[in-house]
Amino acid sequence: MARPAIVWFRNDLRLADNPALLAALESGKPILPLYILDDVTPGDWAIGGAQRWWLHHSLTSLAARLAEKGARLILKRGEASAVMDTVIAESGADAVYWNRLYDAPSRTRDGRIKASLTERGLTAESFNGAMMREPWEVTTKQGTPYGVFTPMWKMFWSLGDPSIPMPAPETVPGAPEIPSDRLNDWTLLPTKPDWAGGLREAWTPGEPGAHDRFEGFLAGDGLDRYDTQRNRPDLAGTSRMSPHLRFGEISPRHLWHRVRQVSGRELSEGARTYLQELVWREFSYQLVYHNDALPDEPIKADFADFPWETDEAGLEAWRRGQTGYPIVDAGMRELYETGWMHNRVRMIVGSFLIKDLMLPWQLGERWFWGTLVDADIASNSASWQWVAGCGADAAPFFRIFNPVLQGEKFDPNGDYVRKWVPELAALPARLIHKPWEAKGDALRRAGIILGDSYPAPIVDHGMARKRALEAFQQIKKGAA
Repeated sequence: MARPAIVWFRNDLRLADNPALLAALESGKPILPLYILDDVTPGDWAIGGAQRWWLHHSLTSLAARLAEKGARLILKRGEASAVMDTVIAESGADAVYWNRLYDAPSRTRDGRIKASLTERGLTAESFNGAMMREPWEVTTKQGTPYGVFTPMWKMFWSLGDPSIPMPAPETVPGAPEIPSDRLNDWTLLPTKPDWAGGLREAWTPGEPGAHDRFEGFLAGDGLDRYDTQRNRPDLAGTSRMSPHLRFGEISPRHLWHRVRQVSGRELSEGARTYLQELVWREFSYQLVYHNDALPDEPIKADFADFPWETDEAGLEAWRRGQTGYPIVDAGMRELYETGWMHNRVRMIVGSFLIKDLMLPWQLGERWFWGTLVDADIASNSASWQWVAGCGADAAPFFRIFNPVLQGEKFDPNGDYVRKWVPELAALPARLIHKPWEAKGDALRRAGIILGDSYPAPIVDHGMARKRALEAFQQIKKGAA
């Protein structure tokens, strides 16, 4: 039998439109699918609890799909390069194929592995399985990366549709078996306590679940109304594809081309907006590719000297959804219950942490990393820097969201707050985003005792806004 080819799965847990898998199949070799859980290497960005839950179920789905096609998914835990050497020795493989990652530590590690394999005479090839176009393919006329999204979108659109996604293979000829870890032994799932009930109710990880969710979104009027409803957390106005994209259970090329098929020659505003959101994801990947320190340091260097506060009580109230601002608390509770938060609300809670509480954006970034099922090193970092005003194409720092006005505008009837902050459910819409303005009898009828059953605001927004703007003026003077 020919020596096998290893397909190293990472953030690409799918069979359809998987360039590394297709290249390995084209080699004619038996296929050894491999997933390495490298959570033993020290680092600040090991996957968080919500992602570990998702990974368990996504690997279960991938293993089942591969078994149907004729191959067994091998699981190994340890430092990636050492594990790869072990698997090569155990299997006799002489080729390794994988899809690229774009953050600096992953690029450095993959470069070392590729060089080592090549020096030993093995085939080592990497492919683009995560993006519609590589970070170096969409540039300005001067050949430099974009720092502003709108011109990047225009350039991206002018290049035409990305390549057509490839279907899943009919068969995956398996290689002789080698020892594999048992997935349950990795203890990716929470047990004591089991906090994942909301995640189980909200999500179906895996490639089939990804396609089912997206086709469900396309089957209704969600796409045509996407531009008007995507900012409404009280409505099912988004596709919720972000965790499936983060784990690579579906490719962005597939989403792009399905939108184009459904919308026809003339794109609706909703369809165009959806495609722009896919390109915003590409923009985030460009940023992390060209800015190695993006997850930790502001792109705008003057923000490194921002006079942040220290407020452990405020941080804990924000994390627990106990700030006294209903739209903020609803978002933080949705996050903890489901591992996801509506994008508009992500901006609101981010602005509150950074500008009302004056706490460093990195604290929010870390909390999201541990609690979001869709936490992605590029999108998470770029989005927090956007809210903080310190990133590329960022919202200016002086754009400070008023949580009351944001709630009234995007949750006008209070349905989102009622779902996630049920202690306020009996308040009328005109008061639900500002319960402190309710008269005593209205609070009593609603069964609310401010400061007891629901907290009073932990900060006065008007005073907090003034404090934040004064701090911003300090760094502007320092940069002048």
